[in-house]
Order: sequence, then C-alpha cells, then structure tokens
Amino acid sequence: MNSAIDQLGQNQLAGFILVLARVSPLFLLAPPFSSKMMPVRVRGIVAVAIAMGLAPVALHGQAVPGDLLQIAGLAVKEVLVGLGFAFALGCLFAAFSTAGSILDTTIGFSFGSLIDPITGIQSGQMVQLYSMVAIAVFIAIGGDAWVIQGLARTYELVPLLSTPSLQVLVSSAVSEFAGILTAALEVAAPVMLALILTDVSFGVVSRVVPQLNVFAVGFPIKILVGLLVVGVSLPFVGGWLSDQLQLSVESALSSLKVAT
Repeated sequence: MNSAIDQLGQNQLAGFILVLARVSPLFLLAPPFSSKMMPVRVRGIVAVAIAMGLAPVALHGQAVPGDLLQIAGLAVKEVLVGLGFAFALGCLFAAFSTAGSILDTTIGFSFGSLIDPITGIQSGQMVQLYSMVAIAVFIAIGGDAWVIQGLARTYELVPLLSTPSLQVLVSSAVSEFAGILTAALEVAAPVMLALILTDVSFGVVSRVVPQLNVFAVGFPIKILVGLLVVGVSLPFVGGWLSDQLQLSVESALSSLKVAT
C-alpha cells in the first residue's frame, strides 16, 4: 500500500517537473509572459501555478518512468516542445517591435531612444508604443487564456512520453522567423505610405519653391503626419493582432507532430 502511494507520488512529482519544463519557455520568449515589467520571482510563481493546473491534464493515462536519466531526457524534449510553442508567439510580438523600429527610422524618432519596459533594451518611441498596444490588446481579448488553452492542447498532440518531429519543429520555426518582416510591414504599411506621400509632396514643393527650407519644415510635419496616421490605424492594428494571435497559436500547434 505504502509503496503504491510512494510510486504515485513520484509519478506526480516527475510529471509536474516535466510540465514545468514545457511551460517555462513561454516565460522566456513570449510576451507578456516574458515581459521585463514582471519580476522574475512573479514569473516563476505564475509558471509553477500554470504547471500545477496543467499537470493533471498531462499525466492523464501517463506513467512517467522513475529513472533519472529518462526523466532528464524527457525534460529536454519538453523544453523543445515548449520552445516550439512559445517561439511562434514571440515572433508575433517581434513583428510589432520591428514595425515600430521601421516607423522610428522613417519618422525620425530613432535619434532618441529610451529603455523599453517590455524588453528591457533601448528602443525608439514607436517600438515602445506598438509593444504596449500589442500587450494591451492581448490582455483585452483574453489572449492569455488562448495561450494557456493552446498549451493544454499540446499534450493531445505530443503527450509526455512521446517525441515530436524535430524536422517539423525546425521548419516551422524558420517559417515563423521569416514571416516577422512581412507581418511588420503589414502593421506599418499605412504609416509608411503616408510618410512616403509626405516626402514626395515636400520634394515637389522644394522644386517649386527652392527658397523654402524643406528640412526645417518637413521634419515636424512628418512627425505630425506619422502620429496622426498611427492614431487612426491603431484600432485596425488591434483587430489584426486578434486574428494573428489565433493563427499563431494554430501554427504553433501544427508544428507539434509526433515523430513516427
């Protein structure tokens, strides 16, 4: 009786460690879970809480081996699965940061940079704006619940004792990374188009009125036009993020295929 209870306790403990290994990459790669605004201790507590909630789902019908080497191998596999899931979400938010970086350079805000509270690195004002908007929309649409539900579904695709296809994981990661620039251009396209038209207009004005100091007049007007179009386009950006978040979760799940 006692040995059966001990074995059950060891199975639960080993299963919890494996679940925590799959959950942890989410707090390293995917905002807002990996946000620098959240202290490391808080992120650790939240990761443990999510792992405790997912452990019964992951351990259903699974008997985790008691050998330490086997558990270590399974833990490495779980980290890879977690990385494959979190990387797709991280690429989505990286697209917003890239879009902000493009607009910072185009508008001229890149001359002054501040510490981004989301990533903890120096960035321009538009990077911070788009990062904060992405986080706000993510929270408003219940993106955290979508992500946790998607993480729970990974155990249907890749159970604790199964191994994912490394080739599919790598090809999916390459595809997600390659799509960052395309997604960033989709987010920044309205503002970039407005700024290009503004530059063309000032080019025409400089030819008609060469006495006008275009640089002195054009810089503040470009900032005004850029901020105006950013403000008008942000509601559409929020809708775009909502759609892309669902696609990112689906893409992350589709990359998890058990090796045959």
